[in-house]
Amino acid sequence: MKLATRINSFLPVNENNMDKVFGQFQKLGLGYVDLNYPEHTNGFEPEEMKTLLDKHDLKLNGVALRFKDDYINGDLGNSDEKVAKQALDLCKSAADYCKAVGGHVVTIWMAHDGFDYNFQINYLKVWNQLKNAFQEIADYAPDLKISIEYKPFQPRAYAFVDSMGVTGMMLSEIDRKNIGVTLDYCHMLMKHENPAFAADIFGSRKKLFGIHINDGYGMNDDGLMIGTASPFKTLEFLYYVKKHNYDGMFYFDTFPVIENATDECKANIDMITKLDSLIDSVGMDKIGEVIDKNDAIAAHKLVIGFFK
Repeated sequence: MKLATRINSFLPVNENNMDKVFGQFQKLGLGYVDLNYPEHTNGFEPEEMKTLLDKHDLKLNGVALRFKDDYINGDLGNSDEKVAKQALDLCKSAADYCKAVGGHVVTIWMAHDGFDYNFQINYLKVWNQLKNAFQEIADYAPDLKISIEYKPFQPRAYAFVDSMGVTGMMLSEIDRKNIGVTLDYCHMLMKHENPAFAADIFGSRKKLFGIHINDGYGMNDDGLMIGTASPFKTLEFLYYVKKHNYDGMFYFDTFPVIENATDECKANIDMITKLDSLIDSVGMDKIGEVIDKNDAIAAHKLVIGFFK
């Protein structure tokens, strides 16, 4: 199982020193890193970053776009052509950096592509603008996985690409083999989606390019420790991820504020390892047989059986 965690949880308690953060990752036994671009890459040429990762026996999984400052009214879908072009160029620059450091995935969360008021945006225009932008990014970096991370809201009242259904439609229209999806567990809860549903659909189509694992109560991007608020949903989610032979990274997108970042990450490692072992102890075939019965009582007995 490939594991990584949120750098921003560790920076404030490690003097904002990336070398010290990576040292903590190494001690925890993590093998991979995702870098926010350009937030974490400023001041590090690709060779410098690669050297720093090698020092701590870490590998770059990929980079995740962070649109700030000029993008408050839209990212790739901004109505200002210059700003939208700037966002597109930033994605291409992120792809170049990712490739140079040895990464494989560029994750794009369009934080500001959305709306807050009725009659505020031209929906079809923005849809086509996003589709064309992703086609251009995919064609620019055909040897990388370009992954869309959807979220229903925050910071906008309505995100434009907000759900598994809208994302699936967008992937279909983009129509590129190297375009897929990053599923964020909390984001799915916020949309009142069952995470396992999305894992099964996108996993079966080989479009599952990334997983941000965390937990929450569905009203907010809580970023709680794995399996703490919805353990059975998490178990089902991991079952479908496993069923479709997902070989990408599990990224702990959790937000320790009161908790010690290292201790919190260790708790996530312990929990995901435990849940994975529970699935193995019951067996993939046995779980599949219960699911195929479409029987709530049998499903309930299965859940109890995980803890025998």
